[in-house]
Amino acid sequence: MKPHKLFHISEDPNIRLFKPRPSPTQYEKIKGDVVFAVNDTLLHNYFFPRDCPRVAYFRNEVTVEHDIESFFSTSLADYIITVEASWYYKIKNTTLFCYEFDPETFTLLDENAGYYISYETVKPISVKKIDDLIEELLSRNIELRFTPNLWKLADLLNSSTLGYSMIRLRNARPKVL
Repeated sequence: MKPHKLFHISEDPNIRLFKPRPSPTQYEKIKGDVVFAVNDTLLHNYFFPRDCPRVAYFRNEVTVEHDIESFFSTSLADYIITVEASWYYKIKNTTLFCYEFDPETFTLLDENAGYYISYETVKPISVKKIDDLIEELLSRNIELRFTPNLWKLADLLNSSTLGYSMIRLRNARPKVL
């Protein structure tokens, strides 16, 4: 089943056409150049400067109570996103543009991440300017956390039953031993 809406987030306000490009990450399912999009459910994972490392997680149908207690404790948020504290001012001062796509030519690539791909050039049907990324996140029942280093959280999530995305970790500070 196709989603009703798909999106692409960019710091560029002037994209008229999205042309297929090589995927920055190797996926077995991708057989050529593609346009990436994300569904509305996980769009919040991209309300950050492009290179900002972040770890986002959420409860899903296989999450056990122990993991809810450990990772959400008293939080009532639907999703928690943790970023390195050194990115705070960059997040606060970045403007993003949310491009909406007609989902017609897109196919699901990764359900956990909300990724869809199209092998065709895509013309956006609308674009929304986002001046305050933190306000946009908080309006979506996202709990935003800051930490000096992401690696311990990333390692713990890898052995949990939570759904999660780890984005741009190659840009994170080195692991602390």
